[in-house]
Amino acid sequence: MTRVWIPGVPDADVSAVAATDRLVVALDFDGTASPLVPDPMAARALPEVAAQVARLAALPNTVVAYVSGRSLHDLREITEHDDDSPIVLAGSHGAQYWFPGDGDADAAGETADDGAREELWAAARPIIERHEGAEFEPKTFGMGVHTRRADREVEKQVFAEIDELVAARFPHWRRRAGHRVLEFSSRTEGKDAAMATLRERLGATGIVFAGDDVTDEDAMRVLGDGDLGVRVGPGESAAAIRVENPQQIALLLEALADERAALQE
Repeated sequence: MTRVWIPGVPDADVSAVAATDRLVVALDFDGTASPLVPDPMAARALPEVAAQVARLAALPNTVVAYVSGRSLHDLREITEHDDDSPIVLAGSHGAQYWFPGDGDADAAGETADDGAREELWAAARPIIERHEGAEFEPKTFGMGVHTRRADREVEKQVFAEIDELVAARFPHWRRRAGHRVLEFSSRTEGKDAAMATLRERLGATGIVFAGDDVTDEDAMRVLGDGDLGVRVGPGESAAAIRVENPQQIALLLEALADERAALQE
């Protein structure tokens, strides 16, 4: 049962994970660190979230990661990430990574050749362009269709047409539906795989993962004892606690940083 987190009230689950030996704080980006915006590439972390991310990343034995369905290239742009950053990136739902000191590191796995991806792009673009407000997003391993600028009837129609196209020509590609977005990938990794990779690679004894969408539930379901799942906004969730919006994520990160810093003094 997911319970509501109350800002300013001591929380036993937050205190417990703050005390873990090696903490990884993993955040979805869109709808979690950043509000959802009409133009996906205009998304940026709230300043108060960015401030707490930087604060946590500076603490000993604490690593922060952004875990997103975005391709790594786009994730680097919207997170304003550079090669000197201490922040880990996991893009394409856990098929791509960037680690401080090492750089890019794709996860092992089979990938459809670029020809198949280009074929999908060429077939999907004319469909998307016929629908006002629908937008095409190229991805490293596939594509996405965004409908944040479209009305619901347009969304329903364009998603149905793209579903029909992919079912006929790319039936084995993984389908994901989220908040006003539909995407397809030749890779099958989900954010559950990202949690496993981050735990092993970073030696995490505890993970805080926060996300707002259906795809984030893959990660929530594999969190275990010593971890903490945080759902942002409404919807059924396997997370332990729920916050209302990215503004409350900032407050939760601040509380986590306060407790962890105090324990390390």
